[in-house]
Amino acid sequence: MDANALKRCRELAKTIRRHCLQMVYKGKSGHIGSMLSTADIYPVLYTRILNVSPERMKDPARDRFLLSKGHGGAALLACLAELGYFPKEWLDQYYCDNGKLSGHISHHVPGVEFSSGSLGHGLPVACGMAMAAKQSGGTQRIFCMSSDGDLNEGSTWEAIMLAGQHHWDNLTMLVDYNRLQALGSSKDIIDLEPLCPKLEMFGWRAMEADGHDPQAIEAALSTLPLEAGRPSAVIFRTVKGKGVSFMENDYKWHYGGLTAELLEQALREVEAAQ
Repeated sequence: MDANALKRCRELAKTIRRHCLQMVYKGKSGHIGSMLSTADIYPVLYTRILNVSPERMKDPARDRFLLSKGHGGAALLACLAELGYFPKEWLDQYYCDNGKLSGHISHHVPGVEFSSGSLGHGLPVACGMAMAAKQSGGTQRIFCMSSDGDLNEGSTWEAIMLAGQHHWDNLTMLVDYNRLQALGSSKDIIDLEPLCPKLEMFGWRAMEADGHDPQAIEAALSTLPLEAGRPSAVIFRTVKGKGVSFMENDYKWHYGGLTAELLEQALREVEAAQ
């Protein structure tokens, strides 16, 4: 990644964080911690990796991205708006009456491939898309972002086993692995470790990467599939609430709402970040 691309990704990530904070405050909603942990991944994914653009949203050959952790969808929506998939003005009515953007992402929004919210649905649908592409001879790649909580779901592991057995190497699972979920530490609720070896036992090729370093994100995603004949999993080590000191690594910001004073402090910290 050259200096200009790196700068663009970092600036877009900062903009996404700013949008998310304002969207959650205006909409009186939650899940801000889950949004901020993914804000560095989307700029790389959408400007450097995915074969898709606002002009090609209906192209059958486009890559597909599914967000299984739909509660954190504001970060994806902010990225799509900034890249021209729909008007940025829509963000102002996030989670508001008569607004175009719901609290969980909807496929009725331009650029969003799949409606999600209840965990455990994204990867099974991604498997269907990967299978269809293989059977039709398509070249499109299928990406699905999962999370700690999403990996607690039995349907997710059924999909993991299915994809490994059928060698769908056009499928990549991204994991926002911030090690926290709604009610506490993932380790204390359902411990996923050792995650990479578990996935590889089911026929995947898995690796870990820093989910807040644009260059590391691009390096992990630019050599897909990680191994021919196997689906890929990239486990991004992230921090819940990344970029806001009083939110970082605090599970309470899975649901916690923002006051005007906390919003102001959070925006100051995001703007001051390098």
